[in-house]
Amino acid sequence: MKIAFVGKGGSGKTTLSSLFVRHLAAQGAPVVAVDADINQHLGVALGLDEEQAAALPSLGAHLPLIKDYLRGSNPRIASADSMIKTTPPGTGSRLLRVTEDNPVYGACARSVPLDGRPVRLMATGPFTESDLGVACYHSKVGAVELCLNHLVDGPGEYVVVDMTAGSDSFASGMFTRFDVTFLVAEPTRKGVSVYRQYKEYARDFGVVLKVVGNKVQGEDDLAFLRDEVGQDLLAAVGHSDWVRAMEKGRPPAFELLEADNRAALETLREAADGSYALRDWERYTAQMVHFHLRNAESWGNAKTGVDLAAQVDPGFVLREDSGTDGADGAGATPCAAPLRPAPQPA
Repeated sequence: MKIAFVGKGGSGKTTLSSLFVRHLAAQGAPVVAVDADINQHLGVALGLDEEQAAALPSLGAHLPLIKDYLRGSNPRIASADSMIKTTPPGTGSRLLRVTEDNPVYGACARSVPLDGRPVRLMATGPFTESDLGVACYHSKVGAVELCLNHLVDGPGEYVVVDMTAGSDSFASGMFTRFDVTFLVAEPTRKGVSVYRQYKEYARDFGVVLKVVGNKVQGEDDLAFLRDEVGQDLLAAVGHSDWVRAMEKGRPPAFELLEADNRAALETLREAADGSYALRDWERYTAQMVHFHLRNAESWGNAKTGVDLAAQVDPGFVLREDSGTDGADGAGATPCAAPLRPAPQPA
């Protein structure tokens, strides 16, 4: 299942996403963690030192390799150069899986040991000096979107993405790639302002949005969040001596995380599991196509010089068993599903 952490800058979304990754790893779950924030801090939050984090390979720098691999033998894609961030998979495309080894992971992922259980970590890469004035950070995040579009995940497998702050993720269709989006909010008016933006933008796309209160110090903070976000409030995390030690670079064993905070993380996992069980694969594929056609018309056709609508395979639906018969992208079924509201978990 695919999970996003979003929130206002400084809300603690990177810290909470790293705690969630640690929680999953401690339970033996396979995890791919992705740092898609312009401020690249997830590696350090997962225990890397600054030098190790800076040495992580950049997804954006390996975009040609990613495109070439994912294109596979898809006859609808004339060349890797004609692929854009929204290009959907089709018959012949290569698909990624959480637990496999493949050239994309080989070039772009690194194994990070967490209490003896490794997780795969990928990063978009920082906004460099050469990008200033000539590039947009969304061009780097595009590599993440392309990988998510081609990634087949199953129950008990987790892809956790630390997203850009605020509502920047709505600059593409990537916000629809997740089974659940955890919005981290402090119990302040500014803290819940991003929630209102996100709720409004996501309203027509069936996005499952749950609020995780952070830096919650008492019942008054909880009451404030309940008043502001209602039933979308899923869990709350309070002060943590464990997190303070982690931020100093001296994290104790994860099993020593406070019981209340561990319980909150388990609530997040249960919500993610429940949302994945409701995934509508036809709708999921149709949303890829929807945003690909919008991007093609808006800028993609002009940039590539080809009609990108021709990349859409009308007979393909991405499913959990796609490609399992040994052929790239096989196992598809006809796709005729319109965009419609997704079922919401109870």
